[in-house]
Amino acid sequence: MAARDPHRFVNDLDDEAIDRLITRLESRAKDGVFTNLIEKYSSQLLRANPAQVLEVGCGTGAMIRSLVRREEFTGSAVGVDQSIPFIKAAKALAQQEFIDERLEFRTGDAHHLEFPSAGFDTVIANTLISHVTDPVRVLEEMARVVKSGGTVVIFDGDYSSLTYAFPDYDFGCQMDSALANASFCNPRIMRELPGMLADIGLQLKTAWGDAVVEIGKASYFKSFAETYAPYVSSSGLMTAGEVEHWLSVQQQAMESETFFAACNYYTYLLGRA
Repeated sequence: MAARDPHRFVNDLDDEAIDRLITRLESRAKDGVFTNLIEKYSSQLLRANPAQVLEVGCGTGAMIRSLVRREEFTGSAVGVDQSIPFIKAAKALAQQEFIDERLEFRTGDAHHLEFPSAGFDTVIANTLISHVTDPVRVLEEMARVVKSGGTVVIFDGDYSSLTYAFPDYDFGCQMDSALANASFCNPRIMRELPGMLADIGLQLKTAWGDAVVEIGKASYFKSFAETYAPYVSSSGLMTAGEVEHWLSVQQQAMESETFFAACNYYTYLLGRA
């Protein structure tokens, strides 16, 4: 069976699998590792005081909710995702946080955004571009709906750098690769993205990278492994026994505080050419 990115094909998943993804998205948003990464680009965006913000592929809305909750954000925002359960969860969570009056959620396809051109000051793809079928098409749509002088934000991981420590180096490398390929349509897209911009009509304003590393205690990469490792075996990239063994070794490493995992993340702030 070919690998099927669970986020790209979320509408094909059963309720239990969707609930696991919702739990992962919300737990990730509360993890200090992730919130620090989002803070770096959110702070830069808010300096321009954007009035209209769109997040494409918003999932449960964790990122855009965090932006709207900030005191310095005085505008309004929209989140779009292809998954009806994700959007349902996003709406409920926004209501619980009393921010739903300034934050709208819609179902929609990132490849065909149902918004007029030049309607947003800021358009964000937060860990989206690694999951989509056609990254160029999604970037073209983001470029279309952002205003002249506005900002397009692309934040995602370079999942070809994803690695978990494992005593058997060769087996560990196989599992790292399988985990990336089972979880992401485009695990290397962030390396390729700068070379794609000119043809799309976007220009690079600034960019940076962050190495996320957990040694000893684990949180961010723990939930990552527990959520996505099952897709390695269901895709046929590794056997169920191999995946279970790998997970058990990672659990032992966490308990003994020898755990190690790492991945590089990149942020691109882009403008319309």
